[in-house]
Amino acid sequence: MPGRLLRTVTSRPPRPALAILIAVAAVGPLALNIFTPSMPGMQRVFDVSYGTIQLTITLYLFGTAVAQLLYGPLSDRFGRRPVLLIGLCLFLLGSIASAFATSIVWLLISRTLQAVGGCAGLVLSRAIVRDMHSREKSASMIGYITVGMVVVPMISPLIGGVLDQWFNWRAGFLFVTAAGFIVLLATLLKLPETNFDLRPIPGLRGILLSYSGLLKSREFRHYAFNAAFTSGAFFAFLSGGPFIAIELMAQPTSVYGICFVFVALGYMSGNFLTGRLAERMGTDTMITLGSSLSLAGAVTMCLLALTGNINLVTIFGPMALITFGNGLSLPSATAGSVSVNPKIAGAAAGLAGFMQMTLSACITLFVGYLQSDSALPMILTILATSAIATSIHAHARIRKAKTAPQP
Repeated sequence: MPGRLLRTVTSRPPRPALAILIAVAAVGPLALNIFTPSMPGMQRVFDVSYGTIQLTITLYLFGTAVAQLLYGPLSDRFGRRPVLLIGLCLFLLGSIASAFATSIVWLLISRTLQAVGGCAGLVLSRAIVRDMHSREKSASMIGYITVGMVVVPMISPLIGGVLDQWFNWRAGFLFVTAAGFIVLLATLLKLPETNFDLRPIPGLRGILLSYSGLLKSREFRHYAFNAAFTSGAFFAFLSGGPFIAIELMAQPTSVYGICFVFVALGYMSGNFLTGRLAERMGTDTMITLGSSLSLAGAVTMCLLALTGNINLVTIFGPMALITFGNGLSLPSATAGSVSVNPKIAGAAAGLAGFMQMTLSACITLFVGYLQSDSALPMILTILATSAIATSIHAHARIRKAKTAPQP
């Protein structure tokens, strides 16, 4: 008995440094965002259509989506640390291969590998937080982590735009490679294991049953689909925004990077408030507030566009309000989805992330297919996804109110 008690006490998960969790969560978004200002130029370099170049985003999102289904169960079985280290190594390989790509096919394959590795940090940073905290505290911590990790993708299009102007598109990937190596080294030296309740991998049938059980949960579907459509609005902008600003408005890549900072500042501000308010106000209230603000921003952007007011201010201004709302709602929706069954938090994080990235990838394909000499396809897609996210959450809250026990 004393030996068992000693093992219990000594196996309490240590608390990882917040900076490490921020870093591992940020490398994937860094790689996704840094090269977006180079996309119109890469279209000419590789002599392909803009829709083909957009596949570098779409396949990145699909790679992220599929890999998340694996990282969750693997980290539940083998621990967060070893799985994360393997993912970061794959990220490095993909980044190096992307930097030296000589054809569009090579680049697309390398980007997919980069995505598979980079998403390890996205999934496992959430699972590590859930290892340590309750649902409400997890929402707060995820908010703080996202505040930090958003700083990197916030400035990455600016960095990518400047590197593209000074050198070429390859410089952005070399920058990502250097950043990935630093994060891998820091993780190897400083990140402890937090999952001491290791569970055997149940096999394909068992994994599918776990995911099936999660999908049968109304609570999980509510949070996961709200997060997916909320993210979809941002990725619609990420897909169409560079083309609109650089090609239709004839702005240099650095200007797009500067304007994107304001969009990311909106998201970061929302995340910061989530970190301060989520425990006190509750996850559902934060999602209601965030989804409503995002919808208001989308409606504003659409009305301005329909009246012929399409410029940098009328595009990036409402988008900043949309991302501010996203910053309020996404951490709480994420925390809600991984808290449905804390014993399989890794699997829940993976499935929720898969849904989020798969929908976002489809949205980028959709926007790319409709891309023309108009900003309306992107704007209407942003409006639709914001409206759906708000409706999902409103329906769930109404249902909860009806089924709540009466005093």
